[in-house]
Amino acid sequence: MRIKILKNSIAAIAIMAMVGACNEGIDPISAVAPGPDETAPVISVTYPSEGTEIKVVEALTSITIRFQVTDDIEIKSINVKMDGNDVATYNEFLDYRKAVKEILYENLNTGAHVLTIVATDLENKVTTTNINFEKTPPYIPLFDGETFYMPFDGVYTDLMTITDATQVGTPAFAGEGKKGGNAYKGATDAYLTFPTAGLLGTEFSASFWMKVNSTPDRAGVLIAGPPGINTRTQGFRLFRENAGGKQRFKLNVGNGTSDIWFDGGANADVVPNTGEWVHFAFSISATNAALYINGQVASQGALAGGVNWAGCDVLSIMSGKPRFTEWGHNSDLSYMDELRLFDKALTQADVLDIMDSDYSPKYDGEVFYMPFDADYGDLVGGENATVVGSPSLQTGKVGKAYAGATDSYLTYPLSGLGLGNAFSISFWYKVNTTPDRAGVITVGPPGINTRTSGFRLFRENGANTFKSNLGIGTGDSWNDGGAISPTDWVFVTMVAGGGSHGIYANGTLLRAESTYTGQVSWADCVNLSIGSGAPVFTEWNHLSDNSLIDEIRIFNRKLTQAEIQDMMND
Repeated sequence: MRIKILKNSIAAIAIMAMVGACNEGIDPISAVAPGPDETAPVISVTYPSEGTEIKVVEALTSITIRFQVTDDIEIKSINVKMDGNDVATYNEFLDYRKAVKEILYENLNTGAHVLTIVATDLENKVTTTNINFEKTPPYIPLFDGETFYMPFDGVYTDLMTITDATQVGTPAFAGEGKKGGNAYKGATDAYLTFPTAGLLGTEFSASFWMKVNSTPDRAGVLIAGPPGINTRTQGFRLFRENAGGKQRFKLNVGNGTSDIWFDGGANADVVPNTGEWVHFAFSISATNAALYINGQVASQGALAGGVNWAGCDVLSIMSGKPRFTEWGHNSDLSYMDELRLFDKALTQADVLDIMDSDYSPKYDGEVFYMPFDADYGDLVGGENATVVGSPSLQTGKVGKAYAGATDSYLTYPLSGLGLGNAFSISFWYKVNTTPDRAGVITVGPPGINTRTSGFRLFRENGANTFKSNLGIGTGDSWNDGGAISPTDWVFVTMVAGGGSHGIYANGTLLRAESTYTGQVSWADCVNLSIGSGAPVFTEWNHLSDNSLIDEIRIFNRKLTQAEIQDMMND
């Protein structure tokens, strides 16, 4: 018994010694109060972010929502909604101050969406975050045979396949574009490449816009060639070179045994550094190839044997590299926009249609633009005019122009132009003095010669008197204008607003503006007539005009003289 008691005593002393040793230099463990809950939860969303555009081929897609919630004391709950509908709710957390979550959300449809995350802490402080994003519609080809479309709106992505190009170097975005607000901006030793699988065939075409930069003075633009430097017996090479200060564009196509040049000489020259967008297109068929600049043929000819694509597995965009650097055709510092590829040989009419579809208003307040280059279409509204009689298209001030004929004119619906108490209309005009009087552009109400609404722009005594009449509801206001050149192209502009209206010829007022009281009236006005006073203003024989009319633009505001002069010289 004494031995057992002694052993127990020794064990107890040992335990006490160990406890004392453990506490030596260390404070005992004790409970700590969590402190006051001072702030509401913080939500951080990784994906989707505000303004995200989801571009996929499918009509429905899945996304992974990624976010984090933190709180200074403890998270009580998290609720996730998509467009107001519950997606997930969380009430238990391993780390009560921080929650990192991923949620697979399926069957997201096309359109705008709102992701809502609501986080609550133990004291019921609530934080709500809304993320607005969009799943854009799958791209639907606009043109027959279109196989590739890269609009350069912030990404280097083909919208047909949702495939990204490979970036070489540091290309950038221009912050402006021919269409869509952005464009490719070239940089030294920079370009894009894209696989050609599925894009090449017996027929092939490309279309795009460029703001041409003269630096460097030569560059590759679009290249599809075989491996090895400067082999030209396969594929194609579109490039530019200095030509007396201008930039000359050339196309070279390989048929398997040799290469054929499509060099239009001066017809393929473009003045660089103007700040203007220039349209380019080329087409390749089994027998021919052509290069178009602003819709006009720059070069065309036979292509014996057609194009050979052996080894052409890469398309280079805005450089000759990596397969065509001969004669220094390296990266292009120009801007490029709206690149499209086709599995057909585009006709000139096709090219003009593409150009028309890519039009964006050039000037502030522009609501109508009819250039007459291919048809009688308004490029802003997208509608074609109705043709009465047999007008035609002839060589104009820019491209083609409307050519009037007896008992002929165009009508265009006024609805959609949004004209109010201020408007302007401008155009280039080359007068035909036979007949010696005619309506030029007219808007009026039904019934012959009612002048209390709309406007009437017409000429009399050959080219000696150009007049306008403006309807103001209770009556009309006249401006007797003056004479214009009977032989040259004249830039004519009618302006109205602020209680006065007048006519400019080549940027100069023909006569002081006439004043009126009240507002411009458009009551009962249905159509715009081009090339005649008919059908609503035939008084004093202001019928069809056999003159040439080009580049009609209509504005929903009154232009200043400086703006008119700038447009005339643009």
